[in-house]
Amino acid sequence: MVENLDNRKKRILQAIIEEYIDTAEPVSSGNLVKELNCSSATIRNEMAELEKVGFIEKPYTSAGRIPSQKGYRYYIDELLRDDKLTKKEMQYIKNKLETTVNDLEDLTKIATTTLSELTHYTTIAIGPKIEKHTILDVKFVLLGSRVMMAIILTDSGIIREAIIKFDEDVTEEQIKNLNTIFANHMVGKPIEEIGGNVEEFISTQMNSSIAVIKKIIEEIDKLFKESEEVYLEGTNKSFDLPEFQKADLAKNFMNVLDAKDLVSEVLNTGIAEDINVYIGNELHDEKLKDFSVVTFNHLLGDKDIGTIGIIGPTRMDYSKVISIMKYISKKIKEVGKKTRKPQKPKARRK
Repeated sequence: MVENLDNRKKRILQAIIEEYIDTAEPVSSGNLVKELNCSSATIRNEMAELEKVGFIEKPYTSAGRIPSQKGYRYYIDELLRDDKLTKKEMQYIKNKLETTVNDLEDLTKIATTTLSELTHYTTIAIGPKIEKHTILDVKFVLLGSRVMMAIILTDSGIIREAIIKFDEDVTEEQIKNLNTIFANHMVGKPIEEIGGNVEEFISTQMNSSIAVIKKIIEEIDKLFKESEEVYLEGTNKSFDLPEFQKADLAKNFMNVLDAKDLVSEVLNTGIAEDINVYIGNELHDEKLKDFSVVTFNHLLGDKDIGTIGIIGPTRMDYSKVISIMKYISKKIKEVGKKTRKPQKPKARRK
């Protein structure tokens, strides 16, 4: 339920939050007199009301006030103003994202780095889930009598590779049969529709021992279900923030970044193509209660090509972060559409 604040309370709450984001210091009524053109007494009375309904709170060691998580949420939902990017910032993003990339995962990595450079926060990203992607090509290449390379290329340009080692010899004829099986039954289908078909086709059509077939099935299944790789950029930037001068908070932040499964879970909770903001307790994890996470998932058509996010203290410059994210998201779509159709892999014997 959205609180019904009058316009003056909205202006005062907005001024408190933006002053605190800018200075990291508790805000007193005297800090706002000039900006709001109100008397200090009027502002104090309004601040008391805002504190009563839980939008601001008093730190133990200061006479000023700071935003609560509830206050930040109201600010984001009701008061946030677009922070217009400068021409220099827009050109910087354009130049970064329009560099030549080998595949769409590279584009995600470049966007992650660019976001960190412009916001000075730690950025996190996960590569795409490939279940909904269609297999464009599969190649198996014998590298030695007991070593094989598997390469899978999807229609959106994502490549998955694996080296498969066996405990017995495998022949060129067996690998030729394997390539034929996949070309006839797997290419052109979404990965999520293949499922148990891999085992069925290999078992019935490939003349190999059970041990060899089992190993191939295990490794192919891993490629199809490969967990998203987590990228981190700008970790050191966060430790310049006043909040992380406290040893316990800094240690907790590092522990969160080390918990790859937790990071991946947070990034996967957003709505596709929307900017999603989670503040402290909204993340439903005790380890994340002092942090905010802002994410966006980017798609090309119906294909997931990854999720990018920022993690930092709840005192985050949300306006700046969201504006930069929106522009990066827009440019990713433009660049992604220009990406030429992926070429089928040409693996060579090593």
